[in-house]
Amino acid sequence: MKLVTFTDATGAAPRVGVADDGTGEVRDVSELLSAGAGVLEVIEDWSTLGPVLAERAPSLAARPLDSVRLLAPIPRPRRNVFCVGKNYRAHVAEFGRSGYDRPDRSEDLPEHPVVFSKATTAVTGPFDDVLAHPGVTSELDYEAELAVIVGRGGRGISREAAFEHVWGYTIVDDVTARDVQRRHSQWLLGKSLDTHCPMGPYAVSADEIADVSALQVESSVNGEPRQSAPVKDLIFDIPELVATISAGITLEPGDVIATGTPAGVGIGFDPPRFLAPGDVVEISVTGLGRQRSRIV
Repeated sequence: MKLVTFTDATGAAPRVGVADDGTGEVRDVSELLSAGAGVLEVIEDWSTLGPVLAERAPSLAARPLDSVRLLAPIPRPRRNVFCVGKNYRAHVAEFGRSGYDRPDRSEDLPEHPVVFSKATTAVTGPFDDVLAHPGVTSELDYEAELAVIVGRGGRGISREAAFEHVWGYTIVDDVTARDVQRRHSQWLLGKSLDTHCPMGPYAVSADEIADVSALQVESSVNGEPRQSAPVKDLIFDIPELVATISAGITLEPGDVIATGTPAGVGIGFDPPRFLAPGDVVEISVTGLGRQRSRIV
């Protein structure tokens, strides 16, 4: 099932919908939920609400997807988005060659997952503008990523049980202010500027994805292909990430884990090709849709 959060041209309160990107339609299922419930609450009570939506949503009135404004499927996560750096081999190499984070220009693979976070206020919709933040950064970069949505919480989750805790998946652009990242010798500030986490368009339940490792993560800038790699190329796979993060931190329903970006980011070019106002970034992941963001 593909869940969306949407509103209309009047700016009405956000609604929850079940989308069909094949027909280009969405069905408003808010009437089937408790007052004020969003996608996060649906995920939290999926064992009850999932069957209800599957049975009753097809009978509800449909409207064209392009007639509504899609927000991030989880517009404001309960806590920061978990992110993973340097998780594709070729990206580690391009980052190391740039000498960006270490003066010795190391291209060594990490021994353990590199985990950081993005503030919840960075989350924005899949077709919303991304702010350039002039005066704060002049080295704006894009990072296409598959993101995991936690369904069942827990601590000390084993690799073997990891997928039992995965509700589904979405797309994240881990927009990064490289100069801020470098200046502060850590990643939170450089990753968390407002609008620097476009998410969506859909939250897709895991039962729709036969083999997550076969999904292709891709990006383009102004129509020029930049990134393309299968999820199977992850250095640390999804079970490893879930096990590592949950080792001493309790994961909660609705938590989002961005799994890392492939090679082809702006900092990987010589010279770097950072984003500028007017640029358009498009990101897609097989079966999860496509997002499109303009830098302003």
